[in-house]
Amino acid sequence: MMIRIVAAEDSFLIREGMRLLLGTQDDLDLVESVVTLPDLLAAVDRHVPDVVVTDIRMPPGNQDEGIRAAEALARTHPGLGVVVLSQYVEPEWALRLFDPGARGRGYLLKERVGDLEQIRHAVTTVHKGGSVLDPLVVEALVQARLRQANSPLSRLTPRESEVLELVAGGLSNGAIAAKLTLSERAVEKHISAILGKLDLDPGDTDVHRRVRAVLVYLSSTSG
Repeated sequence: MMIRIVAAEDSFLIREGMRLLLGTQDDLDLVESVVTLPDLLAAVDRHVPDVVVTDIRMPPGNQDEGIRAAEALARTHPGLGVVVLSQYVEPEWALRLFDPGARGRGYLLKERVGDLEQIRHAVTTVHKGGSVLDPLVVEALVQARLRQANSPLSRLTPRESEVLELVAGGLSNGAIAAKLTLSERAVEKHISAILGKLDLDPGDTDVHRRVRAVLVYLSSTSG
């Protein structure tokens, strides 16, 4: 099935790169590229796409327009997938994007624009209502958390740390099992142990809520 995409990006080079990249995929259709937040909202109304890929900062204010677009579209076009591109690791914006009531949300670093596999994975995942958090963002947050005194992350085994990063990246138990060549039962046990050690709900199987819970934990400045 063709996935129809509207993109918003004020950099001509990135817009063109995205157009050329997505143009190589038979099942991805970039129906329009725009520059500003008002143009993005108008393009969504005009085309009713399946997914929006948007820069986090764009005219008119070059602040948090991509996040505001996701928040507005959640009200006006529920079910629309949104992938936000950011130049930096910005936990506060990621937390807003992964609002508890939201579904189909992705947060990627802008350097991924040239990575077809990552862009494709994000687009197809949010189209299905899934959640995607850039592995590089997860890695940076994990390292920052580990630098805090007495971080519970230091109690995780190497395998648990590996599973945690995949959980935070939005992978389901089945996808984690396939990636690590484990049984789903083994993955469930690892996740239960991890969430228990981090004082998160070990019984929560909802992927989006798990991503947000881990993101909240990793973004916390407390010990």
